[in-house]
Amino acid sequence: MEALVETIVKALVDHPDEVRVEKEATDQVDIYKLHVHADDTGKVIGKHGKVAKSIRTVMNAAAVQAPKRVQLDVL
Repeated sequence: MEALVETIVKALVDHPDEVRVEKEATDQVDIYKLHVHADDTGKVIGKHGKVAKSIRTVMNAAAVQAPKRVQLDVL
């Protein structure tokens, strides 16, 4: 899942070398923390959060077989 998020986000940002995804697992949820360059935060979130919501939708579709939910935090 980390590779999926990285691939999507690196295509959107101006500083793809600074994209980093960290996974934090709990019993019920896998939390993916996305770190990007400060200038690229707006591009990843998008107007009214539409880009971030789209990334989350793709992640949920990819995790449909997983026993846990997935969550994306943009930092």
